Amino acid sequence: MKQQSEEATALARVAEAAREVQAASAALEQHFDETTGSPPSTLQLARFAAAMQELKEARESFDALLGKSSGPSV
Repeated sequence: MKQQSEEATALARVAEAAREVQAASAALEQHFDETTGSPPSTLQLARFAAAMQELKEARESFDALLGKSSGPSV
């Protein structure tokens, strides 16, 4: 039961990170759609980079958890 809860928590983290990447990406797309001619702000780029990093870490954590729960391969 505890393992299932850990997996659900890890999966929720991946889903939340994916949503944040999507939101940050949409903000960058909106910036470019406005054709302002100016580059995105440092904050927008940092938000996107941080969201991508969190998604990467969340996925790695989830994958490690699944590997641990499945046990050794035969």
